[in-house]
Amino acid sequence: MSPPRRAQRRLRRLKVLRRIGWSAVAVIVVALAAVLIPLGLAHEKPLAVCITDPATFPEAGVEGWQGEQLVNAATIMQTATALGFGRDGQILGVMTAMGESSLHNIDYGDWETSGFTNPDGSRTTSIGLFQQQEWWGTAEQRMDPATAATLFYERLARVPDWPSMEQSLAIHRVQINLDPTYYTRYSADATAVVDALSEPC
Repeated sequence: MSPPRRAQRRLRRLKVLRRIGWSAVAVIVVALAAVLIPLGLAHEKPLAVCITDPATFPEAGVEGWQGEQLVNAATIMQTATALGFGRDGQILGVMTAMGESSLHNIDYGDWETSGFTNPDGSRTTSIGLFQQQEWWGTAEQRMDPATAATLFYERLARVPDWPSMEQSLAIHRVQINLDPTYYTRYSADATAVVDALSEPC
């Protein structure tokens, strides 16, 4: 074989080897990316929960409470803070709304759902997160979560020694419902929700 032909063969071999080499490198890079990127994402910290930003609330919810319910809980908590109530007061407000409306801002109440009447026999007019009747305020006030929470906390503030009372009994002094211990069942959930939404942003 002549020297020029040998040189051409060598060049062909080198080109083939280079192509194989680059292909191998590409395969390794893709394989590493497929392994390392998911690992990196798995170690990323979850987005911090921020009470003022519902987009950061856990999609899975907290103890079964999620979406609009957490938004309403956050509104109650922020209202409590603005009025000078701490964690204990926030828990009472969230417990109350859990028990009264399942943390949904509903425009109907006890009469529509159960046929309950007031002690004087008149129809109940309860609406909103806290199921407040017409003597609490206008329909607009009772259907606005922040205003309804304000009405609740203004009355709670007038209950002597409420912080030292059993939670459900303190709430009962404000809501005046049939069963003074009714709200006890919501204590653990309300505590979990308040603590979850209280993390620093």
